[in-house]
Amino acid sequence: MSVKHAIGRGLAFGRSVLQLGLFKSCGRVVAKLRADRLRAGPSVRSAQPRAFLPSRYRYYRTSLRGLAAQLQSAAFRRGFTGGSPRHRAVFLAFGLGVGLIEQQLEDDRKTATTCEEIQAVFRKKRFQSPLQSFTSGYRLEDYVIGNQIGKGSNAAVYEAAAKFAPPKGDDSSRSQVRLEEDGEEETPRSLMCCSLRNFPLAIKMMWNMGAGSSNEAIIKSMSHELVPATPLALNKGKGLIPLDGQFGVLPKTVSAHPNVIRVYRAFTADVPLLPGAREEYPDVLPARLHPDGVGSNRTLFLVMKNYPCTLRQYLKVSTPSQKEGSLIMLQLLEGVDHLCRQGVAHRDLKSDNILLEFDSGGCPRVVITDFGCCLVQSDSSLQLPYNSRWVCKGGNSSLMAPEVVTAVPGCGVVIDYSKADAWAVAAISYEIFGEHNPFYRPVGLESRSYQEKQLPPLPSSVPANVQLVIRLLLRRNPSKRPSARVAANMLHLDLWGRKAVANRDSADMKKLTDWLLHQSAVVLLKGCRGPSGNTVEAELQRSFLSNLDLEELRTAVGFIMYGREQRQPCILSA
Repeated sequence: MSVKHAIGRGLAFGRSVLQLGLFKSCGRVVAKLRADRLRAGPSVRSAQPRAFLPSRYRYYRTSLRGLAAQLQSAAFRRGFTGGSPRHRAVFLAFGLGVGLIEQQLEDDRKTATTCEEIQAVFRKKRFQSPLQSFTSGYRLEDYVIGNQIGKGSNAAVYEAAAKFAPPKGDDSSRSQVRLEEDGEEETPRSLMCCSLRNFPLAIKMMWNMGAGSSNEAIIKSMSHELVPATPLALNKGKGLIPLDGQFGVLPKTVSAHPNVIRVYRAFTADVPLLPGAREEYPDVLPARLHPDGVGSNRTLFLVMKNYPCTLRQYLKVSTPSQKEGSLIMLQLLEGVDHLCRQGVAHRDLKSDNILLEFDSGGCPRVVITDFGCCLVQSDSSLQLPYNSRWVCKGGNSSLMAPEVVTAVPGCGVVIDYSKADAWAVAAISYEIFGEHNPFYRPVGLESRSYQEKQLPPLPSSVPANVQLVIRLLLRRNPSKRPSARVAANMLHLDLWGRKAVANRDSADMKKLTDWLLHQSAVVLLKGCRGPSGNTVEAELQRSFLSNLDLEELRTAVGFIMYGREQRQPCILSA
């Protein structure tokens, strides 16, 4: 073998090693996820396939170093200067291969550092409460209650307004809904109707059917409703309810997020006779209010912001545009990712449990609500031991992910919920884009037994990458699905970073890094306004940048490239 030929083969080998980890088409790497090689069980953060595998090129780097060291050792033992040109060429080629890998690793470290710095900047910008702060409101008598605006299987919701005065210095006679950023208030948003203007709050009255009438018993039995509560939701003064012991510890609460409901006050009180109670829910009233009622005398009340409608109600009368549909879906994934990162699985996502309003630019903003069926454990694990059929698996069985609905109780059986809510978001996305939910009638697929090829097609007007995200999230095997974070990254790139992932050459990562820096500067300069002048886009971009992770971003790029390769044969055949 000539020296030139040996060096050429060594360099080719080094390039092939890099292609396996970085330069190779992301789509080809992700396509391997269809095989059964990656079977790692999902976890809260990293339970998903990776399009780029740092461990792989670390392995090759170590292997090459070992080979180079062996060659060097052997060469010195027999007098390397007297060795054959072939041996010297092979040693040189392997050394060049190691150098290429080391250079790529150094570039990786710089990119990862950039992502960490961007993340640190935007994590300092906390989401502010959309309501004015108030210090009272721990009694039912503190509120004026209006008409009923919703009713579910375990509660009724009424519009409400606070009787107590707003913070000093505000000349408003009622609590107004505001959007705040970094302590600076904007003009009160244009409310949807007179009712919202007069009743900016909503009070959820839980139905107490068997918890008893003591404060402690009520809080214990309905504690999951307090997961989205603010730190001041429960009275810290005289009315503080001490809970301790195995069955008396309140669940942890999640931090504020623009796409997760906030409970501003929670208190117990005697059940009142509210408008429509005897007609709408007579059986759950206490006997003192209805002769056939079986409810307890006291129950839990939750005070939240009043939203114009649910997502289901909105979709009945309106069809979002392509971009609005993508933004709604992205908001839901951001909300689910926020919950997963804090060890909470909602387990009852459906369009009835998603509230909707409009920002100042008319863009729909959605929030996830109703946490009565959520999973929250002291260790923040999303894995639930399923050793008995009496263990609750969640709420709506039609939108239970396959790994949940097919679980059979037994010793050592565990249900992993880390990707279950994202699966439900994908099913709801059919409704968002104007189609029937495939797991409801008339399509009527069952999550227990459906095959992926049975899923109905989405309208051709839905962007290709959005369709790809939905298809990936509805895979039966959770290990082959992207996480909510990766799916959200894919939508971010589709909405605002298409040019950064337009090509698949080795310069893509630098282009992506440049785009991230540019995006960060734009978001910081525009503040609370997004590219189109609305706050929803700004909130989404801040959420994306505050959760920026190089590996998750690469995985998202890999899935996009995979989808592009899958579409290419269809384009050519057409």
